[in-house]
Order: sequence, then C-alpha cells, then structure tokens
Amino acid sequence: MNHLRFDAVSNLANLQAPVKFETASKITAIFNENVFTLKTARHYLTDDAYKSLLASIRGGKKIDRAMGNQIANGLRAWAESKGVTHFTHWFQPLTGLSAEKHDSFFTIKGDGTPIEEFEGAALIQQEPDASSFPSGGLRATFEARGYTAWDPSSPAFIMEIGEGKTLCIPTIFVSYTGESLDTKTPLIKALVALDKAAVDVCQYFDKNITKVTATLGWEQEYFVVDAGLANARPDLLLTGRTVFGHAPAKGQQLEDHYFGAIPERVYAFMRDFEQESYKLGIPLRTRHNEVAPAQFECAPIFEEANLAVDHNTLLMDVMSRVAKRHNLKVLLHEKPFAGINGSGKHNNWSMSTDTGVNLLGPGKTPKTNLMFLTFFVNIIKAVHNYSDLLRASIASAGNDHRLGANEAPPAIISIFIGKYLTNVLNEIEKRVGGDFDETDEAILKLDIHKSIPELMLDNTDRNRTSPFAFTGNKFEFRAVGSAANCAGAMTVINSIMAETLKNFKNEVDGIIEKGEKKEVAIMQVIQKYIVESKVVLFEGDGYSAEWEKEAAKRGLPNVKTTPLALDAFVTKKAKALFEDNDIYNHVELEARHEIMLEEYVKKVQIEARVIGDLATTLIIPAAVKYQNTLLQNIKGLKDAGLDESAFASQKAIVAQVSKHINVISENVTKMIEARKKANELTDTRAKAIAYCDDVKGNYFDIIRYHVDKLELMVDDATWSLPKYREILFLR
Repeated sequence: MNHLRFDAVSNLANLQAPVKFETASKITAIFNENVFTLKTARHYLTDDAYKSLLASIRGGKKIDRAMGNQIANGLRAWAESKGVTHFTHWFQPLTGLSAEKHDSFFTIKGDGTPIEEFEGAALIQQEPDASSFPSGGLRATFEARGYTAWDPSSPAFIMEIGEGKTLCIPTIFVSYTGESLDTKTPLIKALVALDKAAVDVCQYFDKNITKVTATLGWEQEYFVVDAGLANARPDLLLTGRTVFGHAPAKGQQLEDHYFGAIPERVYAFMRDFEQESYKLGIPLRTRHNEVAPAQFECAPIFEEANLAVDHNTLLMDVMSRVAKRHNLKVLLHEKPFAGINGSGKHNNWSMSTDTGVNLLGPGKTPKTNLMFLTFFVNIIKAVHNYSDLLRASIASAGNDHRLGANEAPPAIISIFIGKYLTNVLNEIEKRVGGDFDETDEAILKLDIHKSIPELMLDNTDRNRTSPFAFTGNKFEFRAVGSAANCAGAMTVINSIMAETLKNFKNEVDGIIEKGEKKEVAIMQVIQKYIVESKVVLFEGDGYSAEWEKEAAKRGLPNVKTTPLALDAFVTKKAKALFEDNDIYNHVELEARHEIMLEEYVKKVQIEARVIGDLATTLIIPAAVKYQNTLLQNIKGLKDAGLDESAFASQKAIVAQVSKHINVISENVTKMIEARKKANELTDTRAKAIAYCDDVKGNYFDIIRYHVDKLELMVDDATWSLPKYREILFLR
C-alpha cells in the first residue's frame, strides 16, 4: 500500500501542464446552450403548446395530454438536433444524490418499423423501480412501484458525459400511495405555501402584488486535491474525510491561501467545470481560494429557490465528473481534514414580489419600509419559534464534525442583525406610538400615527459565527453543510416563514376588526413579535463559553449531535406546521426521521470500519516495522559493547511506540464490540445514539490521537498514508 503514496508524489513531480480544453470567447455564447429555455421552446413549440407550457411554469396550470404530446415532440426535436438519443427523468431521492434511468427515443412499431418517438405520457410521468431507494418504512422492499412526475418550473436540459448526451427532465418522485420520496416535492409545496401567505401580507401594502418568490443564492465550498494522493487514502475514498492525519507544520495559520492566486491546475479545472455549468444554465459568478489550504468556493447569481436547488445538485455532479479529467478529486465533505476550516454551503435567502420588490430590502417610502419591517420581524419570529427545526434541517454525520469549529457557526441557532437594526427593534419595542430619534443615519424615525420614513440600509459588519445572519437585503443561513442538498434547509425556512406570516395576518386582522388603523395594527403585532423573539438575537462571539451559558439562560436549544437534533422533525409542533401547510403528512415526517437516522448510522458505521481496518492493517504494521528497526539498532549497539546511555533515546521511542500501538489495538477491539452491541438494537433512534455516543464518542478521537502521534514518530518511508502536508499542498 505504501507505494501508492510515493507513486502519487512522484507522479506529481512529473505532471504535465494542466489539461487543455476548448473555451468559449464569451460566457453569453454558451450560457443555456443545453437548456430548453422558454426562448428555445418558442422556436420548437406551436403557439398552443408554448402557451400551455408558459401557464404551467408561471401559474402552476396543469398541462393536458394533448399539449403534453406537442411539448414532448418539440423537446425531442430540439434534443435530436443536438445529437441526443436517450432521455431520463432526473430526480432527487432521499439518498442525497440525484438519480436517473435512461430510455431511448428508439422504438419499434407493430409492423416492425423502427422509429424515434417521445410521447407526452413519457414526458409527464414515468415509473422507475422505487424499491431500493430510502423510504423510511413507507413501503415494503418487494413493493417496487413509484412515480416520477415532470416539474415544468425547472427546465429540461441535456447532460453531456464524455461523448454521450442525455435529455434530462427534472421531476418529483413519489410512492405508489402518493407520499413524497424525494427532496423536490416538499420544497415545491413549501414554496407554494410561502407564496400564498406572503402575498396575503403584501396586500396590506400593495394590491398589485400577486406572487412572491423565494430566492436562493448558495455559496459552495469544496476542497480539491490530487486524485493520486486521494486514491492512496482509503478513508477519503470510502468516507469523504480523513479519519487520521496529523496537522502539518504549516496549515492555514499564515492566512495566505484566502483570496490568493488560484493554482494553475485548479484554475484549469475551475474554468472547465464552469463552462460545463454555463451550458446547463447555472449562473456561476464568483470563484476564489477559501481560508484552508486546497479549499475553494464558487457562487452563482440568485435564482428562484427550486431552480437554484436543482442547479446546485447539478453543479456538485459536474464538479466531481470534470475533476477526473484533470486527475483531481473534489471533496464535498463538511470536514475532510481536522484542524483547518471545514466546508459549508451558505444559503442566502430572500423573497421577491412580481412587482420587482425585494421584501428584505429597506425601501425609500413609509409604505415600503413598513413592509420591510413586517417581513424582517416575521423572519426573526419564525426562527425563534422553530430554531429546533432549522437545526434539524442541517443535521448530518458530516456536519457534526464541522459545526462550531474553525469559523463554522455553532449548533445554537441565533440571528445576527447588526447594531443599527438592533437599535431600531429596541426603539420599536420601547416607544411604539412615539417618535424615534435619528442615529447614525440608520435608526428608524417613526410616528406610528403617520407613517414610517426611510430606513437606511444596515451596513454592520458580518458575524462569521452566526448561523443565521442578516446581510443587507437577505438572510444568510451559514450552518448548511457543503455536501447537503439545499432543499432540506430551504423547505424548512420557507415552511416556517409561511406559518408565521399566516399567524401574523390573523393577528393583524383581529386588531383591525376592533376598529384600529391598519398601520397601527401592524406595528402592534410587530412590537409583540419583537418582545417574544428577541432572545434569539445575538451579536457576539458564537464560539465563546459565555454564549453557551447565556443561550441556556435564554432557553435556546444547543443540540450538538445529529441523532438528537433530528427529533425536531417528529414533534407535535413540527407535524402541525407541515401538515397545516400541506408540505408533509405525519407519515412522511416519521419516514424521513427514520431515513435520516439510518443514514447517520450507516455513515458512522462505515467510518468505524475504516478506522478499524486502517489501524489494524496499515498503522500498527508500520509502527511494528519501525519498532523492529529500532530494536535491531539497539541490539547492534549492545553487541558493540556500548553503554545503555548510548541507546536510551531509541529505547524511549520503542516504549512510546509500544504504548501507542497497545492503546490503538485495545480501543479498536472495544470499538468493534461497541459496534456489535449497537447493531443489535432494533430501534433506529437508539441505534443512532449508540453509534454517536458509544462508538464515535468513546473511540474515534482516542484512536485518532494515538495514530496521529505515531505518524510523527514512525519512519516516513514506512508510513503508507499520504500526509496532510502532501494532500493539502501538492497539486
């Protein structure tokens, strides 16, 4: 095995120039090249078919079978013009990945005539085998039927893999009995619920508003390492992270990687995957070095949330595939390396109206400012009421390694809004009905009986330890993990916002019915929400021990592990929220809880097996080999008649190596026994807690500590696993 490490290092030294590929002169020349946009549809569809598609995309209207046939024919004609022979329903099951089953346009008629066809029925609905996808007990494994159904709001696209091209139809995925088995279905339902609730509240301010769209701009962090070095690390291949590895002498302490010059080989890879992304309509805008060595980030222009989620899912696939062309490997795990920054996927979320207003952007008139305050405070209220669900939405085995470490926000959900807006809320809380003094051009000057004048844009510095921060005209959910599907967090955020806005409207209407003016009623409820929710606001250091104590005093939950965090999905409060807004029924929630617990168990189980295998077959043998070398040296010195003081250091090293070997061996044995006991548990939640506390909690760190100590002691030529200094700095 150890030859893989040195072969990889040697190959790097002989590496040729970065991979060359044909690039477009302008992004606009290739953007949406492989997407069935409305502009493309206009060219390939009849007027009636185009109008039907447009009504479905913009108004959610159902497409009848006749129009479905026409749209399918247009799609096939477009795809065939680009050399496509197959199509697939592209969906996102509860595996965390996307899925697809390819069918050809080719068929044979009854008289034996071969033809190409694509009918509306095949476009609108398919029946893939659902038996092997996670269902959380919704169905028995022998029940294979499941359905994918076309989502017209996300355009069809052509995926190029090597020389092959496939027409991909974005779809939802549901069981035979109608329960959702994917991430897209509940997200779409949450977006519909938010749209209705937000429009109802917007009507207080502007009767012209008929639609509110949730928008998302994700920031994807990732590591890029040499594929040869990654292939020599079984832990990276099987778990996505290094279970062992001592920190190198140089890590990120010099802060010289952040925003530094992009390495040429990585730069070529970035340009390559960006070009593939542009063809798919993914509007990437930025790229840069992140804080940790070998860590990078890309981010797009904001899009409607459903499309943004699809694009992020596509991007992760494109990045991983394109990296192979450059002999690189993309690591999307939240914490692939200990001791340096992990990777997140910051979800920048806002809401926009069909009149062009960002509901989280302070306005220039009394009416628009009151509307801003209304939605701003409702978000604070939503996060306060459902912080446990937000924590559950970002819970995973990988994110447990990241949260609260190296600039990742802690597990305590709090909101950062900046000192100016904090002062605004404080003034509203104290002095509703009176005037507000202007301070630093940002404090609200309010006469409740007249109106609200202009509120200046908050320019407060960002708090990097805040999980949920207001950043000028949007909220940034910074706790989402880099490998996660954005749909999980987006479903929860849009759901809790829809519920809070519904309650807000009911309370305002109740006050208005008692004879109070609309503006006064709105401000009274805003003040009430501020009082009820202000404990979730925090401007300080989220890493400090003082904040943990303060958060406990405030009653804010601090759930540090995934098995316990996931309980929030099956509380009475959660079930009422999701069922009342037609997003999940209680059966779907319980199934998802089961699925996420199972996933946690399996991932920690795999890590435990990898730790045991590597320790037993690579680490201990390398240490024993080095130990034997030292013993031979000591014996030789003894035979030469030298005094014991001449080899005292060698004896001390042998003793230290023996100590580490023994501790590793003993704890691997104990870990295996703990794993066996955990596997005997039939309750999935109990099993997940056992794997978290008894397997991972009791053994992972102690085994790693002693392995990493051996890495510093054992002869470098004997150590078979590529070291951090090589993985992070050689490319």
